[in-house]
Amino acid sequence: MLNIKDQDLLKRFSYINGSWHSSETSFDVINPATNEKVVSVSNAGISETELAVAAAKNALKAWSAKSANERAQLMRNWFNLMMEHQDDLGRILTLEQGKPLAEAKGEIAYGAAFIEWFAEEGKRVYGDTIPAPSGDKRIIVIKQPVGVVASVTPWNFPNAMISRKAAAALSAGCTFVVRPATQTPLSALAMAELAERAGIPAGVFNVVVGEDSRGMGKVLTEHPDVAKFTFTGSTPVGKSLTSQCASTVKKVSMELGGNAPFIVFADADLDAAVQGALVSKYRNAGQTCVCTNRILVHQDVMAAFTDKFVAAVSELSLGNGLADGVTVGPMISAQAVADVEKLVNASIEMGAQVALGGKVDQAGDCFYQPTILTGVTNDMPIAANEIFGPVSPLISFSSEEEAIAIANDTEYGLAAYFYSRDIGTIWRVAEGLEYGMVGINEGIISNAAAPFGGVKASGNGREGSKYGLDDYLEIKYLCMGGLNK
Repeated sequence: MLNIKDQDLLKRFSYINGSWHSSETSFDVINPATNEKVVSVSNAGISETELAVAAAKNALKAWSAKSANERAQLMRNWFNLMMEHQDDLGRILTLEQGKPLAEAKGEIAYGAAFIEWFAEEGKRVYGDTIPAPSGDKRIIVIKQPVGVVASVTPWNFPNAMISRKAAAALSAGCTFVVRPATQTPLSALAMAELAERAGIPAGVFNVVVGEDSRGMGKVLTEHPDVAKFTFTGSTPVGKSLTSQCASTVKKVSMELGGNAPFIVFADADLDAAVQGALVSKYRNAGQTCVCTNRILVHQDVMAAFTDKFVAAVSELSLGNGLADGVTVGPMISAQAVADVEKLVNASIEMGAQVALGGKVDQAGDCFYQPTILTGVTNDMPIAANEIFGPVSPLISFSSEEEAIAIANDTEYGLAAYFYSRDIGTIWRVAEGLEYGMVGINEGIISNAAAPFGGVKASGNGREGSKYGLDDYLEIKYLCMGGLNK
């Protein structure tokens, strides 16, 4: 019925120390497009999480002792298996998360790319020699794995948010424990199955799935054997988890919320800007931390941009992610839809106008129509909050300085985008935006070779790129003396 060719990829139990662990209770994984049960998954809790941490601790010495090349070979096996099973992995992802199948398969390739990237990058963890203050000394700097890494990951990218953390950790010589979101545990468990097939040793990669988010999170953030904790999710939850890590002074990296501006200057290529906004905003039904949250358009081109953008968004096809031709799937839950609807309605009461959509769709209670609002100001709820849904608020501006001021008028600083063909504008705006990532004449900016991360309330640390290994390594200084004797 689920049309998964390799049924062994559809796992129902936590993966701990190379074994599949059942529990006394279970919970259902629901397809948001149909509200039907996909499968029931065994409900792990605090004891299983502690067991996973112990397994990772026990496996750490042997895994870190392997050469970077040995680890790379195993990770390359893992990458190859993920790409070999891309169709099944994509289908599993769509069933539990809802995004269109083509988009889900794209996420599998995107996630696998981090495994491929870090398999090679782990071979380039270089140290330094530093000129010493006297002739009888030598100063050497080496880098070593931080230790056991624990992670909590979200439902919007249930494959890629794990792979870009786990790949960096494993390549650095760390072992890994992840608790995926309860809405989307199946992608994580399928990854564990393929990790085992790839030959990654028991205890190196562990997945615990369960509904006790508070209890399991407490173990992962406070356990003394966990050296680093990494999280992707909302800013309020990230702040809470960071405070829990303080008791054991863990190394922490946080990829949190966003409120991305998308600025269209008067000299922009409007057709290119429309396409950039389209892919940046409506991918994954707007449920991405880097998706466009506010579209700022120069007043001189607002009318032309709006007409083109409405026409383009009107062509999007809303429906079940497994159906042919669908470009926007359901949101993750009816509650998520209700949250978006509340922001839209509150902004309409303040003067925003609906240019397109603006309603829950007849396709079901998890479907919200691709929506465009005009006449929006930056103080309206739809602009002040992270929408996490398929809604585009259009805000007018009159000058470069005003655009930058509006864009920076938020606690967040993850991603920003702007379109201009003037080199002076490009440099000034790129440097003036208070964001960790800036897309210039480009709406899709994420890839394994680039450092992903934000500033301000959007978190700290970077994932992907050569910088992504730094969060999983400790620097050790060696002072060698007595060399003249």
